[in-house]
Amino acid sequence: MIQSSRYSIEVIQKQARRLVNRNVISRQQCIYTLCQFIPASEWARVELELEEYDFLLRDRIADLIGDDEWQND
Repeated sequence: MIQSSRYSIEVIQKQARRLVNRNVISRQQCIYTLCQFIPASEWARVELELEEYDFLLRDRIADLIGDDEWQND
């Protein structure tokens, strides 16, 4: 669950990456999937932040979080 009271785009992206890395959600799912992990009373704030950065709820999580970051082994 996103625990910050401020829903900046960076916080949303960070939490989406965390959910993807934990295999809770897929990069192919739509951004709207995140509403399952955000209190309903806070979702409107998240939507406004996403809209400010031109993200649509039907866009993929991959569009929100960008390319995978690879680390050297």
